[in-house]
Amino acid sequence: MPNVRIGVMYDRDWAPEGLPGFARQAEALGVDDLWVVEDLGWNGGVSAAAVALGATERLRVGLGIAPAPLRSPALLAMELATLARVFPGRLVAGVGHGVREWMVSVGVAPRSPLALLEETITSVRALLRGERVELDGREVRLDGVQLVHPPVQVPPVVAGVVRPRSLELSGRVADGTLIAEGHGPSDLENTRALTAKGGAGPDHTLTVLSFACVGDDPDEVARTLHPHTEGHGAWLGRPQEEVFTVSGTPAQAVGDIHALAASGADTVVLRIVGAEPLRQLEAVLDSLGRPRTPAPTAN
Repeated sequence: MPNVRIGVMYDRDWAPEGLPGFARQAEALGVDDLWVVEDLGWNGGVSAAAVALGATERLRVGLGIAPAPLRSPALLAMELATLARVFPGRLVAGVGHGVREWMVSVGVAPRSPLALLEETITSVRALLRGERVELDGREVRLDGVQLVHPPVQVPPVVAGVVRPRSLELSGRVADGTLIAEGHGPSDLENTRALTAKGGAGPDHTLTVLSFACVGDDPDEVARTLHPHTEGHGAWLGRPQEEVFTVSGTPAQAVGDIHALAASGADTVVLRIVGAEPLRQLEAVLDSLGRPRTPAPTAN
């Protein structure tokens, strides 16, 4: 199998006070990444990333994803730079369009979502590189903004997008693409083609989120996954049975991860549903042969 990073999502429905302990336990199990969520009304993504980074010593933390309409590019760059200075090499910043209905509900829906996302990612990356940014764009204006403390090690900025034009945009302006839950190996081949059409080179990464449920009872696994795949299938516009998951026995789940990796995934992030998510994660990592690491000192 190609070398693939394994991540786990701290689900948006889990209370924020549980994040430090979960992050420490996930790190001790040997997982590579922990991804936090920024959805309107749930937890703040930047603050959650800070909590996870502060609670751990090695884990890479992904912000999945900051809605561009809700985040000033200057402020987002400031926040990311602060984290990257304190925790160098351990942050990945995801940025996306945001759910249109949510953006309308708080009065920040852009005239051109594509222009806003491109201008946000371009300016945030430039600011993180320490550049002085002058931009009078369709959606973003920055008049000579520059960070006083840019990161020494610039974190990658990835685009969390789904539609073809947005995937091309990601290939043009982002360090990588974050793929939503439900997308399988054939989808990744199409994603690679679209990001390449936009100009993505070989270093452009693909991070794939996937619903995961691991257990030896196939009926129980199917029942647990059903409400998640049903709702997500409706959002993706595809039949529920075509919503890809990492699921089944640990060996079957590893087979699903292998399939994603063979189709171009650099990182697979498990959004675990059902009881005892850390036990499920442990079963997958053990089946992959991942070594454990000593639990870090509590902060």
